[in-house]
Amino acid sequence: MGMFRRGPKRDGRDTPRDPAFSFFSADEGARFRGQVRQAFAEHGLEVTVYADVVTDSGGRQFGLGNLAAVCHNDGRGPRVWGELARRHAGTVLRTMDAPSALDTLPPEQIRAQLYPRVISREGLDPQSFGYARSVAPGLYEVLALDLPESVMMLTDEALEPLGAIQQLRDQALRNLRELPVEGSETIKDAGGMRFEVVLGDSFYTASRVLALETVVRQVTGRRITGDGALVAMPFRHQLAFHVIRDSTMIPSLNAMASFAAAGYEDTPGAISPYVYWWRGGTLTQLSEQGADGKGLRIVVGDGLQELLERLVAQDPPDSP
Repeated sequence: MGMFRRGPKRDGRDTPRDPAFSFFSADEGARFRGQVRQAFAEHGLEVTVYADVVTDSGGRQFGLGNLAAVCHNDGRGPRVWGELARRHAGTVLRTMDAPSALDTLPPEQIRAQLYPRVISREGLDPQSFGYARSVAPGLYEVLALDLPESVMMLTDEALEPLGAIQQLRDQALRNLRELPVEGSETIKDAGGMRFEVVLGDSFYTASRVLALETVVRQVTGRRITGDGALVAMPFRHQLAFHVIRDSTMIPSLNAMASFAAAGYEDTPGAISPYVYWWRGGTLTQLSEQGADGKGLRIVVGDGLQELLERLVAQDPPDSP
């Protein structure tokens, strides 16, 4: 009878919504924040809870966005929110109270644990990350130090004693290329739509778009063509790609646009709801929100139009 067991009951979308996290109802949001306050208290820290952050008496702030998304997406429902909040509070406090890894790790170990990370503009403080490199509209590459329980995004000040930025970035990219593929799956249909999805617990799974040629070889055993690939990075644990070879790019583009938008919503570590055209390491945004702020539309520039026409012309017509 287990297969007929229903999932935990959640408030319907017709109930009043939480002002900060619309995937919660107002009552669920209040319950979530109560669990957060209790979790920090159990670790010996009294906090003041606001809509999307908590603060302690020393002025330290702890954002709630990722934890809220993790709770929302956990299929076990509200009964485990307290457990998730306690685990999160423990990790955050251990990380903040421990000596900085930049002070305790030797430089060669820091370089071995250095990775590039793609983040959205919302997660970037331009005053602290002046070196950040724009990789697409609203997306930036920063360098991060991978630690056992956390990821430390490195500021200008943190990087200064480690050496030249370009040399550090080159090392970080080498480290990224050496990561194993944790998992992948193919999404396809009978109409020719097909794309690959790389999945993993690594915080750098989506950031592997920066080493796409390596990932494509690892997953498919083939190389990217001169026409490039379609890519999507909905959130940090997912990278989707379609290598452009023929006119199946068209249904694949439409499917990936929907896939990216759905994967971006209500997820921890959200990066982008859009699809991009990767060519030689350069990303061009191909999808965007509709004019009314709802739905999606594909942006067809001159370069994409020429490519589509050529791909359609080179495919043989269907046999009668």
